[in-house]
Amino acid sequence: MARLNLLEETRFEKLPVSVFADEHIASKMVAQRIADLIKRKQEEGTNAVLGLATGATPVEMYNELVRMHKEDGLSFKNVITFNLDEYYPMQPDAKQSYVAFMDENLFSHIDIKRENIHIPDGTLAKEAIADYCLEYENKIEEVGGLDLQILGIGRTGHIGFNEPGSAPNSGTRLVTLDDLTRRDASRDFGGKENVPTKAITMGIGTIFKAREIILMAWSRKKASIIKKAVEGEISGKVPATYLQLSDSVKFVLDKEAASELTRFNTPWLVKDCAWDKKLIKKAVIWLSSEIEKPILKLTDEDYNTYGMAQLAVEKGPAYDINIDVFNQLQHSITGWPGGKPNADDSQRPERAEPAHKKALIFSPHPDDDVISMGGTFIRLVDQGHEVHVAYQTSGNTAVWDTDVLRYIEFTIDFNKSIGKDTERLMEIYARMREFLKTKKPNEIDLPEIRNVKAFIRKSEAYAGARYAGLQDKNIHFMALPFYETGKSEKNPVKEIDVKLTMELLQEIKPQQVFAAGDFDDPHGTHIVCFRIILEAMKRLRETEEWTQNCWLWMYRGAWDEFETHEIEMAVPLSPVEVQRKRNAIFQHQSQKDHPVFPGDDHREFWMRAQERNRETAENYHNLGLADYEAMEAFVRWKF
Repeated sequence: MARLNLLEETRFEKLPVSVFADEHIASKMVAQRIADLIKRKQEEGTNAVLGLATGATPVEMYNELVRMHKEDGLSFKNVITFNLDEYYPMQPDAKQSYVAFMDENLFSHIDIKRENIHIPDGTLAKEAIADYCLEYENKIEEVGGLDLQILGIGRTGHIGFNEPGSAPNSGTRLVTLDDLTRRDASRDFGGKENVPTKAITMGIGTIFKAREIILMAWSRKKASIIKKAVEGEISGKVPATYLQLSDSVKFVLDKEAASELTRFNTPWLVKDCAWDKKLIKKAVIWLSSEIEKPILKLTDEDYNTYGMAQLAVEKGPAYDINIDVFNQLQHSITGWPGGKPNADDSQRPERAEPAHKKALIFSPHPDDDVISMGGTFIRLVDQGHEVHVAYQTSGNTAVWDTDVLRYIEFTIDFNKSIGKDTERLMEIYARMREFLKTKKPNEIDLPEIRNVKAFIRKSEAYAGARYAGLQDKNIHFMALPFYETGKSEKNPVKEIDVKLTMELLQEIKPQQVFAAGDFDDPHGTHIVCFRIILEAMKRLRETEEWTQNCWLWMYRGAWDEFETHEIEMAVPLSPVEVQRKRNAIFQHQSQKDHPVFPGDDHREFWMRAQERNRETAENYHNLGLADYEAMEAFVRWKF
């Protein structure tokens, strides 16, 4: 019976999928699979032939293989490797090359023979590439073919660099990269314009010849393309769907990457469910959106027609369920994000007491506070709460070089105007200009340039927080050390990052903490900053009594928004409040027009925030609630 239930649950899935709690567990499982293969081949006296991938996805797997080599004695002397791809053109010693990546993450830490490593050559003359690719294929066949091929997946659905339009029988070749692929790589190259337009890649046909294929994917960013690859029709528009034709493939996912698969996203369509309050809310909102009817107009027939008959039978009639979900949504709406004084708070998202709270807003970058919760920020101040804002990082990598020169030129002219000597400034200015003339993509700036960029972001943060109504004494600049590398790659979080956060929390002793829950931030800073806050609060909760009355609210908006069923506090904004929020965002002039790191969304940050807030309000209205101009959404973190 259990097997039958599993088959029913996964009936939309057209290939085997294993889902793990997180990428750490999944990466270790795949590493162990590779280790078992290597050991078995050693016992047989033969070579293990591996197809390897690059990018962020396999890094932890490589870390685990390195650990196994150093601590468990796993030898790679019988291993032959063929990498999937390489940018073209690309020098092997370039930071962005896959030669450098593989050395840094695996090869330089293990005992593999250098002659057994094969990575496509990005230095070839163009006319030599076709013969080289044929030879690459021949080498794979000469060593007996690939025993195991590791894959990641791009947001275009590419495997290797087989972009949409690739043929299922394609071989190793030179390809043109999709614009989305280049945008995703832009941070590594210091801008999309520096990302090569072409790459050499193994073909889909080459990949298919492997005796075993494991595709790994982590994070909600990959959820949409994973659903298409696993449940969609086979199409050249999504090359990963060709893997459905293989009997040797397995997808290994974390919960977030698997979150849009039918069995996780809408489980009532594939199995009987244990209907708790959260799942009921999600299902009813889904049904309302699916058939475009307000919640209170949904009928038993609607439930039966759209796979929710079990819910109607167990918890119905439908109207009672509708009323309950409608009330939950209505109770999440509040114009009092700090709690409404002298009011019944039993149905409100925040407590009435204390009437005037201490609220601490953590902002990963110097503008996340106003972009993501600017309206709520202003309202908390207006309603008399003691609001503090803490900017966790300087954001000093996200300022254009031209802005630095402009500010230094202003400083020189100002010093001259008040009779100050500018000789030293002029020397620094000349050195800056000389450096910027020959600056390479992603090259670390001079310390003086990094400082000026940080000062620009700091002055804008002051302006934004002041506009929201804060006094300077309530504005805190943390400059957490993990961020201060001068490059897009950040240092690992250290004890000092957590201690600085604990000290600030102890100093303020807030009843409310607001933190960025944008875990899809493409640059990773948001989730790192959130984990630091979480660790700091967990430690303080062990010894500090005040923390028991401190609630942690997560906000989004810069990169993503909460799903309607997730929202626990929705703060409506009037047209005037939307304008005030926009004005607060406008204080961040260095991020206007065209920010250095826009991510995949090329709208300005104020436009993203305004349109997402409006969309949240429209979602509530379409479900049958009041029609507000905009809404900011929050979810409470439960310790």
